Amino acid sequence: MQKQAIFQSRLLPYALVAPQLAIVLIFFYWPALQAVIQSFLLQDAFGLSTTFVWFENYVELFKDAAYFEAIVRTFLFSFAIAVSSLSFALLLAVMADKPLRGSMLYRTLLIWPYAVAPPVVGVLWIFMLHPSLGVLSRYLRNMGVDWNPLLDGDQAAALIILAAAWKQISYNFLFFLAGLQAIPKSVFEAAAIDGARPMRRFWTVTFPLLSPTIFFLLVVNIVYAFFDTFGIIDTMTRGGPGTSTVTLVYKVYSDGLLGGNLGSSAAQSVILMVMVIVLTGIQFRFVERKVTY
Repeated sequence: MQKQAIFQSRLLPYALVAPQLAIVLIFFYWPALQAVIQSFLLQDAFGLSTTFVWFENYVELFKDAAYFEAIVRTFLFSFAIAVSSLSFALLLAVMADKPLRGSMLYRTLLIWPYAVAPPVVGVLWIFMLHPSLGVLSRYLRNMGVDWNPLLDGDQAAALIILAAAWKQISYNFLFFLAGLQAIPKSVFEAAAIDGARPMRRFWTVTFPLLSPTIFFLLVVNIVYAFFDTFGIIDTMTRGGPGTSTVTLVYKVYSDGLLGGNLGSSAAQSVILMVMVIVLTGIQFRFVERKVTY
């Protein structure tokens, strides 16, 4: 029999849930509603008057070639960040799951980077790979690599992907390690008795049993790449050189706060929110079919 919580007062359950609901309403739903309303308005340069323009902000966005470039760039960034961070995290988790001396210390050290804020991550990596001051950039120049992300857009994009993926590896590592430890050892022993080599055991036993964790982390990493990379981009490149590292979330900031076009910025935030919801729905609709629970 399942035990059910019994409250002495009917209002107590609602009182316990009320603080969380208040936080969600004030800091999530209310700003989202304000963004939707703002997306239908056009404000003058001084913010003294607003005009209701219906869908004009959205129409202007879809006429802007730079906006479509930002969409393509965001999807490329998201794919590269998700694949690289998931791959390296899974590799590290498999290695850390082995019975090694000092494994607890290794696991703790691998989790630490997740506590670093995205802007701090950007500062750390720009110090290491700054074209004139960076420690690692000197080795790149000695190897004959003309490294200058301040002028080369492809190098700046690679630097953003590298820093953002490094930030997320520790988060993915934590879940992968928990997923590996939840797999019964008897399954691996049975596969070994059947003659399966370590690589075959990984792809036929470990990987399918980790599919729920991989699916969850795939959704989380896509959302992370869409939203949480803003701090890294702002501290490292500020969208440059040119617009080579301007993603959708950074374009919302640059057009709204720096450009003063609040209506367009709000419309971009609404479109970004819808894109993430649709993308997450597609993942749950199609990718989840291949998940083994």
